[in-house]
Amino acid sequence: MNDWPEGDGYGRGSRGAEPEGPRVMRHVQRRPIPQQPQGYDDGYGGYDAPYDSGYSTGQVYGTPAGGGRDGYSAPPDYGRPGPDWRRRLKVGSVTVLVLVLGVSIGTYFWADSKMRREVDLSKVIERPEEGDCTTYLIVGSDSREGMTAEDKKRLHTGSADGKRTDSMMILAACGSGNTMISLPRDSDVEIPSFVGSESGKTFPGEGRRVKLNAAYAEDGPELLVRTVEYNTGLRIDHYAEIGFAGFANIVDALGGVEMDIPKAFKDKKSGADFQAGKQTLNGEQALAFVRTRYAFAGSDLDRTKNQQKFLAALANQAATPGTILNPFALYPTLGAGLDTLVVDKDMSLFDLGEMFFAMKGISSGDGKSMNMPISGNRGSNLVWDKDKVKQLVQQIQNDEKVTVTSDR
Repeated sequence: MNDWPEGDGYGRGSRGAEPEGPRVMRHVQRRPIPQQPQGYDDGYGGYDAPYDSGYSTGQVYGTPAGGGRDGYSAPPDYGRPGPDWRRRLKVGSVTVLVLVLGVSIGTYFWADSKMRREVDLSKVIERPEEGDCTTYLIVGSDSREGMTAEDKKRLHTGSADGKRTDSMMILAACGSGNTMISLPRDSDVEIPSFVGSESGKTFPGEGRRVKLNAAYAEDGPELLVRTVEYNTGLRIDHYAEIGFAGFANIVDALGGVEMDIPKAFKDKKSGADFQAGKQTLNGEQALAFVRTRYAFAGSDLDRTKNQQKFLAALANQAATPGTILNPFALYPTLGAGLDTLVVDKDMSLFDLGEMFFAMKGISSGDGKSMNMPISGNRGSNLVWDKDKVKQLVQQIQNDEKVTVTSDR
């Protein structure tokens, strides 16, 4: 007995033998099934009938229907984050800085180790008090050390043994301005008491008056410094000396030095043969230029002016960013000069750099160059003007602007 009420077939099914037909579900809307091409392979063996995956066509992911291939939609592409250029710039800057510092420090110690610290100023006795400026005694010697017979012939140096001073000058690096003072090698000076640099023996002063270059020939750099200090009253802080070969090599390593020669001149002994005007001197020509003395009526005094002019031009070209910051220019220049550069034991590479920049300052107008004031002659010796020398030394010691002039 069936207690269920007769109805429209909901809940128990219909009374008929046929199954219930589909009912409309208004809240579900199916999209039409896309027609697949003949021979479509579903990845499971393939058949030619239309295929309905039964999945949504993209609305699950919130993308428009049919957004992907064959009705599929890919997951949203949020993309990779862009490169952090600020961080990369910081890392790159730090890397470059470390490399520059490493190269700079390495270069410093390499160059510093090549300096020949052979002059001991502690052996110089009875020294004047220190002044406010830093003073250098710069010496060009006729040393032929390391030169072959061919080099001597090419550079017109001769083959004399030993070495003598070919040029001497005081460079005072001061806050008030730099001053370069040439000391003619024919200067009339007194040899004071001194302690032998090799023997350690004390030699009393005997009032001997000689040419200044004789002091170097007698007992080397230490006696030369002692003689300059005694006759000027000016303390020398550092000593720097370079020979013929080193001088010429530095010039060649720089690619030559440009000079403006006001008047043509020749000198067979030095090998000089110059026309007037601007020109670039190589090492051989530069050495001839600074050594020439017989082509000038003023002899040694005119030569010292040429030496000052050339050294200022050399420093002006060497102490530039194009040389200092360029390893292809810096290393050959340092390598060419430091092997033959003789300095005092307390001189650092930094002191050497200060010396070059002080010389450069003179060429750019920050200071002056002059000969030691001369008052007359004693035979072939040049006698210094004592009053002017005293005033000059006082101005340097007190870091005052140098107003003293030289008449020659």
